[in-house]
Amino acid sequence: MATNYDRLDAGQRAIVDASVETYARVRPALKAVTNDVLHTLRDMFKDSDEADPLFITGRTKTVESFKEKISRLDPPAEPGGSPTLKFPDPFRILNDMVGVRVITRLPRDNAIAANLIKRQRDIFDCRGDREKAIGSIESGTYGYSSRHLILRTLQNDAVKAYQAVFNPELPSNGSYFFECQIRTIFAHAWSEIEHDIRFKSSDPRAWSPQFDRQFTATAAMLEVVEKEFAELHERYEKVRSFWNEAGEGGQPLTPDRIRDVWQTLLPHVDRKVDDDWGWAAELVAAHGFTHTWQLVELLDAERITEVRKALDHRYSPGPDRLLDDLLLWRFGRDHIELTAEPAESPVHPRRDSLQRRLKQIERYRLN
Repeated sequence: MATNYDRLDAGQRAIVDASVETYARVRPALKAVTNDVLHTLRDMFKDSDEADPLFITGRTKTVESFKEKISRLDPPAEPGGSPTLKFPDPFRILNDMVGVRVITRLPRDNAIAANLIKRQRDIFDCRGDREKAIGSIESGTYGYSSRHLILRTLQNDAVKAYQAVFNPELPSNGSYFFECQIRTIFAHAWSEIEHDIRFKSSDPRAWSPQFDRQFTATAAMLEVVEKEFAELHERYEKVRSFWNEAGEGGQPLTPDRIRDVWQTLLPHVDRKVDDDWGWAAELVAAHGFTHTWQLVELLDAERITEVRKALDHRYSPGPDRLLDDLLLWRFGRDHIELTAEPAESPVHPRRDSLQRRLKQIERYRLN
């Protein structure tokens, strides 16, 4: 099985061998640089209330991986010419000998993490920022998704120690370029598997176009999963805010507010044919409900389940009927007296309906 190195001519191998020998010599000092930037980033996020990555990991490229990468060739510059080394001066060109990965929960966290890192201008100088998914998005395909920052350390002591090992004759300035990848846990899992099969396969001959199809399909599925989790998170944050009596939970129960709360908590029970929620505001106001948290408390999932069991609706109730039944379940005869026609009215269909439903509830509670 031929490697990149096997395809080199004698002159190219000599250049690669010299660089590999140097890299093997300085790699222990470079590992210290990796550990330093890794701990710096971990401390940065630990002290921040903006972002909370799942984990942060780092690695120093192995000697074998370094050798294979710098053995890559570019096509001939002219027809009939010879291919040339893609990285003839790897210590000046490569930015991924030290690599750090910040693994997040949701896509929105990637931007938050990147912005936090880029603001640490006394520690790092950001010299590159690329969203690796842009190409596939704009071409209408699916694939690798990650935010890549190229960062330069500033007056870093570990870097100065590495530079002294690399070339003692040059002054050490503590400046070193490295790569920081920021991606979600889903993108991380996908890229690890994809990288192992596509780029680190023990036998490059073991390949099939079906692999490409499967990688594309799984990337598309993971994008959908990420969007669903992002929507779930946004809904959770919104519902949580409804319980904050000093914030969103203290907002007045206008018709529009009731509609918003209902559609957030019970999107599957929204069969209204119009946009008038004034009836709902009148019903809850009859019981002194004036704030959002009171409605949220009423729309408890377990209470709804009990109401459905008690009344055994022939047809799935819409918002108006279900809200009416929930208030009847909670307030009983008070709800009838506050919202139905007077008992002495010649015709009282609503009162009759509420009384019939209340008897069903009472029978259910006795069982």
